[in-house]
Amino acid sequence: MASETTKYQINFKTHKDGTLINIYADSIKELETQITDISMIATLIKTTEAELYTGSPSSPSAPTVASVAQAFNATPVAAAPAPVVAEGQAPTCNHGNMTFRTGTSARGPWKAWMCAAPKGATDKCDAIFLR
Repeated sequence: MASETTKYQINFKTHKDGTLINIYADSIKELETQITDISMIATLIKTTEAELYTGSPSSPSAPTVASVAQAFNATPVAAAPAPVVAEGQAPTCNHGNMTFRTGTSARGPWKAWMCAAPKGATDKCDAIFLR
């Protein structure tokens, strides 16, 4: 949940029923960690969404929105709040707007938001890698 120290917020809206997954972070490092955690459980989220979308309310095996929210320590919301970073707009760091970059490494393709500081700068912010 957002607090007075929250600097970053990302909202994901699921495909089938529009359930929101909100990430709040006080630092780029914390944001990166939370995005990585969400990407690691993405299959579980998709499976749960599919069960919620196709399961009947009387089916004991279909989880409820409340049980899913409790499992993720989340609060269901009815409507999406205005995102902090608008679609197509870069997140910011201490050096201004970050730059979206893609590439391929030995581990495979990657996507990330990169700090705007010059290459080699000692105070360059950590990249935000996306999966």
